[in-house]
This record gives sequence, C-alpha cells and structure tokens, in this order.
Amino acid sequence: MYAVVQTGGKQYRVEKGETFRVEKLPGEIGSPVFFDKVLMFSDGETVRIGQPLLEGLTVRGHITEQGKAKKILVFKYKRRKRYRRKQGHRQQYSAVTIDGIGEPENSELRQKE
Repeated sequence: MYAVVQTGGKQYRVEKGETFRVEKLPGEIGSPVFFDKVLMFSDGETVRIGQPLLEGLTVRGHITEQGKAKKILVFKYKRRKRYRRKQGHRQQYSAVTIDGIGEPENSELRQKE
C-alpha cells in the first residue's frame, strides 16, 4: 500500500513505516503530522487517482528529526569582468516517518499544508 502526497511544492511516494525528508515543517520531534494533499493511492489491487486531490484520505506520520542538509555553494562568475560571488546555503528539513494511510484518528489535529 502506498500513496503520493504533496508538501513543500514537491511530491513524494510514501509507504507505511518509511522515513523521508521534506522541507521544514513546524513542530517538535515526535509531534504528529498529517498530509491532506493526497494525489494518488494504491492498496495493491486498485489504484485511485485524484483530479487533482483525493477527498477523505489522509497520510499520518510523526517528525523524527529536524535538521539542516549539507552545504551547497552558489558561485556566480563572469569571465573577463572581475565579477565573482560565492555564497553558501544549507536547506532546513524535517524527517517524517509514516504511521499510516487512511482517515486520521483525531480530526482536530489535522494540519493543512
């Protein structure tokens, strides 16, 4: 069983028990996260595709890590013009472990992305 969810402007294929990194989400380590933007769902036999979203389907998870990715260098250069700019960037992320796919246990904890 898997689903395709959208968060942070990107789409992720997720399964129960899987851990993946998304752009930083608000919350502490261990706090629950609900992804309401489900684009596709498959239970192994049937595939449901939303147009654009599936109604009444939510992916539950919890935050396992908050951190920063490796540094990347942004280097701008124009030849023969003595123009050089060097800048570093570290993207913040949240590691989320999926607990289940379906209806949320407590609808008051729902977060809309």
